Amino acid sequence: MPQKIRKDVIKEIRFLRSQGHSVPEISNQVAVSKTSVLRYVQGVEILPDYLAQWAGKRGGSRKKRLLKESQAFEEGKKLVNNLSKKEKLLILSALYWAEGNKRDFSLSNTDPNLISVFIQSLREVFNLEDNKFFVNIRIYEDLDKEKCLDFWSKVVRIPKENIKGFNVLQGKKKGKLEYGMCRVRISKGGDILKKIKGINKAVFENLN
Repeated sequence: MPQKIRKDVIKEIRFLRSQGHSVPEISNQVAVSKTSVLRYVQGVEILPDYLAQWAGKRGGSRKKRLLKESQAFEEGKKLVNNLSKKEKLLILSALYWAEGNKRDFSLSNTDPNLISVFIQSLREVFNLEDNKFFVNIRIYEDLDKEKCLDFWSKVVRIPKENIKGFNVLQGKKKGKLEYGMCRVRISKGGDILKKIKGINKAVFENLN
């Protein structure tokens, strides 16, 4: 049931709006929910003297969100600057723990950033050459094969002619990532898999 608002409060809501106040500001000032405020400010014109103030507030929530995201990114860059080989190995182990195949050393995902971090960490930690990576792309039949190959080739940094595995599934992508899924398998990766599993087991025991 909508909140019942006194007429004098409604009048104040509309007055504050005409002076360029935002919905959150009005809500705080008159102690009425934002939903109710929004209902009563519909059609209220901002007075000319307050239009500049009003324009500056529009999109305020988005601006704040973007600012916080930018600040978080800068903090993150400082945190991960000059990662050691040990730290990269822990990141690699965590990624595999969450997304990797538990039988052979392979990982599948639709997130290009995750795939990129995974494959670059393997290169740097274990000094793996391109011929150690077997990349398989899986897409739906309504996707552009060449476009998907170009995309994943750039992500994994392997020439697209060296990507041998390509599967086309029946049906449409239905909101899935427009470039399909990428699977990365390491040739003769049994020893690496044992090491990764050993690290993950050690992390579990250390935290329990």
